[in-house]
Amino acid sequence: MMETPAYNWSPVLHLMLMGVVIAMGPLCWVWLRHRHANTAQRFRQITLLTLFLTFDLVLFGSFTRLTDSGLGCPDWPGCYGHLSPVGAKYVIAEAQAAMPSGPVSAVKAWIEMLHRYLATGVGVLILTIAIFSWMSARFSRLLPSITLLVVCMQGAFGAWTVTFKLQPAIVTLHLLGAMVLLVLLTRQWVRQMQSTGDMDHSPASPHLRLWLVLTSIALLIQLVLGAWVSTNYAVLACDQFPQCQNSWWPEMDFSSAFEIWRPLGFSSQGDTLTFSSLTAIHYTHRLMAYILMCVVLVLAWVLNKTGWTQIAGLLFAVLVLQFITGISNVVFSWPLIAAVIHTGGAAALVILITTAWTCTSDDNPNMASIFKAPHHS
Repeated sequence: MMETPAYNWSPVLHLMLMGVVIAMGPLCWVWLRHRHANTAQRFRQITLLTLFLTFDLVLFGSFTRLTDSGLGCPDWPGCYGHLSPVGAKYVIAEAQAAMPSGPVSAVKAWIEMLHRYLATGVGVLILTIAIFSWMSARFSRLLPSITLLVVCMQGAFGAWTVTFKLQPAIVTLHLLGAMVLLVLLTRQWVRQMQSTGDMDHSPASPHLRLWLVLTSIALLIQLVLGAWVSTNYAVLACDQFPQCQNSWWPEMDFSSAFEIWRPLGFSSQGDTLTFSSLTAIHYTHRLMAYILMCVVLVLAWVLNKTGWTQIAGLLFAVLVLQFITGISNVVFSWPLIAAVIHTGGAAALVILITTAWTCTSDDNPNMASIFKAPHHS
């Protein structure tokens, strides 16, 4: 008599195979486009492409969350045990008929599975970068190895996002993990640019270093708060700007708002999360946005004064974009396009701040410039 396996690995293997197929497209494109380039140039292009696709994945993850598609396939890694919603179409139809306004529909199932496919493809690309670094003594192994570890953790959090039914703490950590991937990939790409003389390096003055530290701390806090707003669906708790509920200090319940381990929409005691709790989540994020705006403006000014004009200009442009989309989310009742762009703006800030850190670190030789650095006579 045959024993039933303790775990069915088929859906996992199918998802991994899909990731390999997706990753092969961009890998072949880079290899063919740069077939006459040396290994270092190919490695740099693969890193840049992976960074770009990771940024896209952040946007698509935001789209998945904002369209309430996170539970479009309520199991993991497959969809009702199938590789795609095609095989599960009858089960999906039954679930939708039983709960027409519920989280399951054919469209939502496809959105969720496409997000998983793209995430797995990015994971394969990051594995490729790590293998590249391990096989050559010319490349640093530390950052690619850490990046591979983080993307594996992201896969686990992606699974827990589904199995824990969109618990805010899990979803928030999943979003923050994506930002960590952007930091690691950006740092690798900038270092590779510097190694070939295509991006400048100039150690930061104590004044610039101070504002980089302050901005990084403020950005980290705001990323956590922004993720907490999104995962708790607290955007519409305030539908006015600059006031909230016709008040400069509306009624807020901070004790329930920032309980970490609790189900979506409920307190840790099982009570429905109050509107004043959602207001506290939203308004804290808004107040922190004012602080972040001030420190980013000062950092952009300091970068511009010290010669990093392109990074400074991009920081200012993204800050304006964040201001516009943030207000649009409130006054236009959370339009999908504005919300997705707002998440993209946060990711862009992460990339730019990481670029500024890497270009002004103390452990790289001075290189020729793309972002113009100061030259002293």
